[in-house]
Amino acid sequence: MVSTLNDLTSALREGRSTSVALTEAALARAQDPAGEGARAFTKLYADSALAQARASDTLRAAGIVRSAIEGLPISIKDLFDIAGETTMAGSVAREGEPAAEANAEVVQRLIAAGAVIIGRTNMTEFAYSGLGINPHYGTPLNPYDRATGRIPGGSSSGAAVSVADGMAVAGIGSDTGGSVRIPAALCGLTGFKPSAWRVSMQGVLPLSANLDSIGPIAASVRCCAELDAILSGDAGPLPQALPVRGLRLAIPTTLALDAMDKHVSDTFAAAVQRLEDAGALIDRIEIPEFAELAAINSKGGFTAAEAWAWHRDLIARAGKRYDPRVVSRIMRGQDMTAADYIELLDAREAWVAAVDHRIAGYDALIMPTTPIVAPPVADLQGSDEAYYAANGLILRNPTLINFLDGCALSLPCHAAGTAPVGLMIAASNGADRRVLGIGLSVEDLFVAR
Repeated sequence: MVSTLNDLTSALREGRSTSVALTEAALARAQDPAGEGARAFTKLYADSALAQARASDTLRAAGIVRSAIEGLPISIKDLFDIAGETTMAGSVAREGEPAAEANAEVVQRLIAAGAVIIGRTNMTEFAYSGLGINPHYGTPLNPYDRATGRIPGGSSSGAAVSVADGMAVAGIGSDTGGSVRIPAALCGLTGFKPSAWRVSMQGVLPLSANLDSIGPIAASVRCCAELDAILSGDAGPLPQALPVRGLRLAIPTTLALDAMDKHVSDTFAAAVQRLEDAGALIDRIEIPEFAELAAINSKGGFTAAEAWAWHRDLIARAGKRYDPRVVSRIMRGQDMTAADYIELLDAREAWVAAVDHRIAGYDALIMPTTPIVAPPVADLQGSDEAYYAANGLILRNPTLINFLDGCALSLPCHAAGTAPVGLMIAASNGADRRVLGIGLSVEDLFVAR
């Protein structure tokens, strides 16, 4: 059972634990040679984490508690700048590149809130895949069915595994096409992708300026709401649970339900039935624009164009050090023209307007976060065909919401002991508080079963 922020904050407040004790336990798990720490983290900050923990305990003893994450171990994805370090982003191609001069704004917000930064987490190289496989640092294994060795999901792979294995209370990741929601879903956790403008990208190595967003992976919706408030600087009251009874929810029948495996299909159907039994008003609607997205992105989309613009000089210097499955996707961008990019911007604007119009009468969309459960790592490492097929399928539903410039939450909806399945609750740009409020009630409904 993964601990929530509230569980551990209560233990600290009541004197049942200390930040030093929590940090030592997290570090012990991360450094356990029999565990996943060596693959989940690219760097641990043992000394500085313990120093931060001691400082937090001293402040707490003096009655100073800076936030809901005061003294709690938090992991950060390996694409956030730390002053004095080169941000590697799950690669080896940036070895020797200049060190960051300052912390990323999100890292600075975490530190100011009293977080103990436990380490940098592994990721798909340069965040360019939804599977979490990394040939440079290894692939951390999904907490479910470790004997088989399943993918953790990506690109924020280490972030999810660090939380699932108790090496951090929460992990901060990025989401360009599902990179927070996918590993959360496949590892049985909760992940939140905010509207892209909500959290600063300053000091974050980009994949796509038009699609990137920053969000948390944690044990609960309430955890994600607390972390989102800190990351975004939202000083208002936290979102409140919105009653399930009377909620107007829409299930897109176009594309989003295609190619589900039986376990996901059965689990999603049971979740929908539970919502309807609780009084939610659920419609199945067509969103034909969803079927048009592949054609809109056929030349590589924003990710290829914008990644190529950022990576082209580095590829010229160190292209042979990239993961071949990553660099090949980035290099699609070199064939896109300025006219192609302008057409893409225009197409997105029209597409977003059309989808927003179709869903305007609903509180949220719901769909499976991914249509399949986590496949075995070995099946994908050995076959380009299997790798790209799984990558496209797993990214498909989350990517719809990134292109919409929307916000979305993935929370577990599977029965205990079965393969993790995520339920995605999504809405248009700016509906973050509503999505989190719906998530709070839906989570209570599923936890109560």
